[in-house]
Amino acid sequence: MTEWKNWNPGDIARSRRGKDEGQLCVVLALDGERFALVADGDKRRFDRPKRKNVLHLEPLGIHSEEVANSLRETGRVTNAKLRFAVSKAEMLAAETGSPSDAIPPARDAEEKGE
Repeated sequence: MTEWKNWNPGDIARSRRGKDEGQLCVVLALDGERFALVADGDKRRFDRPKRKNVLHLEPLGIHSEEVANSLRETGRVTNAKLRFAVSKAEMLAAETGSPSDAIPPARDAEEKGE
């Protein structure tokens, strides 16, 4: 199990379980104390966020103030802002160079067996 973390809207996390395992997402809101609504702006849009157990999310320690401000002020955020926050987090994780923070590369056709 992981340590409990107080999640806030705008936090960037990596999915640890499910079909989206290894993908980065942005926390949009909390649903009770066990679940968070997350989206990435690409496969998961703002209008249809994923309800994810917080134990299945790995905190990256990165917070997108732009997303948080937009959610606070208007209650909405554009998918472009979500994509930008995720891409910025990917760049920061790649710069650190530590294996635990590395984003797994997308599988190409050879690995899929196509």
